[in-house]
Amino acid sequence: MSPLGVYLHVPFCASKCPYCDFYSLAGDESAMDAYTAAALAGIDAAARAFAPRRADTLYLGGGTPSLLGAARLGALIGRARSAFGLSDAEVTVEVNPADGLRPLFDSLAAAGVGRLSMGLQSAVSAETAFLGRRHTPQQAADAVRDARAAGIGNISLDLMLGIPQQTAESVEQSIDFCAALGVDHISAYLLKVEEGTPFARRGVGALCPDEDAQADIYLRAVELLGRRGYRQYEISNFARPGRESRHNLKYWNREDYLGIGPAAHGCVGGARYYFPRDLRGFVENPAAVLSERDDEPLALEAVAARAAKGATGPEALGEYLMLRLRLAAGFDYRETRARFPAFDPSPLPRAAAPMARAGLCRINESGIALTPRGFLVSNAVIARLLDALPGAIY
Repeated sequence: MSPLGVYLHVPFCASKCPYCDFYSLAGDESAMDAYTAAALAGIDAAARAFAPRRADTLYLGGGTPSLLGAARLGALIGRARSAFGLSDAEVTVEVNPADGLRPLFDSLAAAGVGRLSMGLQSAVSAETAFLGRRHTPQQAADAVRDARAAGIGNISLDLMLGIPQQTAESVEQSIDFCAALGVDHISAYLLKVEEGTPFARRGVGALCPDEDAQADIYLRAVELLGRRGYRQYEISNFARPGRESRHNLKYWNREDYLGIGPAAHGCVGGARYYFPRDLRGFVENPAAVLSERDDEPLALEAVAARAAKGATGPEALGEYLMLRLRLAAGFDYRETRARFPAFDPSPLPRAAAPMARAGLCRINESGIALTPRGFLVSNAVIARLLDALPGAIY
C-alpha cells in the first residue's frame, strides 16, 4: 500500500483575519495543552485503526500551528513519527511571520521539520493592513532568513490576489519580493469573500476587482511567476522544479490521507470523513468523526473497513478526474484506466474541442489538461467534460 499523508489541524490564532472562514479561535495555555493531549490520542487512534499503514508526509495547518510552541509541536511530530514512521517524509508546519522566530525554527528543524508554509499574503504594506495581517514585509523577510539559518530550506509563501485596490504592479511587487528571498514555492489564491466573515459583513466583495479584472490579475501573476522560475503545477500553486508540495499533491491525486483535529478532513480508499468544527468535542473524544457523505457518526475503524473495499465506481472516477484537472498536468488516459478499468475516454476529445479552441484546455493523444485561462472557469470546464462521460458523478 502507498504511504499515507497525515494532516493535523491546529485551531488557534492570535487574531482572526477578516477574510478567514477556517475553523480557528483564540487559545490560552490550558486550551492548547488540552488540544495537544487530544491530538496525541487522536494520532494513536488513527494509527491503530489504519495499521500497518505508514506515512511519508505530515502537515500541521490551521489556524497558526506555531502558536503551540516548540514543546507541543515537537511532541506532536514525535508521536506522528512513532505512529506512522515518516520515513523520508516531507514535514510541513504553517507559521505566520513575526519577530523572534529563530528559537522556534531551531526546535522545528531538530524535530525533523523540513518545510514551512508562511502566510505572507502581500508584500505591499497597505494590502497587508487591509487584510488584517499582523506582520510587516520586513518581518516576513527576516522570518525566511531565520528559517534558513536554522536549517529549514524548503519555504513556501502565500499570496492573495484580487484584493481591493490591488493592481498588476502591486502583484508584481509581491512576486518580486518572494523571488528575491529565493523561496521555493508560492501559493497564489484569489480572494473569495466567504459568508459569515467580517469581510462579508462589511461588504468587501463589492470593493474587489470585477471578474475581468481578477482574471487579468491572476493571468498576470501566472506569467510573472513563470518568468521567475515558479512553474504552475496546480490552480493556485507554483514551485521551482522538485519543490512541489508532496502532501498537497496527495489531495489532487486522490491518494490516501488522514485528517486529525477539529475541522480536519480525511480520505482513505475513497472513504471520506471529517471532524466537527468543535474543539471541546475533539478534546472529549479525539476519535469521533462523521461520514462526509451523510454526516453520520463513524468510527475510525469503520473508515478503515470501508477503505479496504476500495472505490472504483462512477463517483470515484468523477472525483478523480475533477481533482486531477486542478493540476496543470491534467489527467492521463492510461493512468486513469489503470485506476478505473471501466474508464472509456473516447467521448472526451469531442467534448473538449470547443473549449480547446477557446484556449481553456489542451488535448493530446495521452490526455486533457486545463490552461491558466481554463483554471479561471474550472468548474464549468470540468462539468462539461464529466457530463460527456456516461455515469460519471462528481
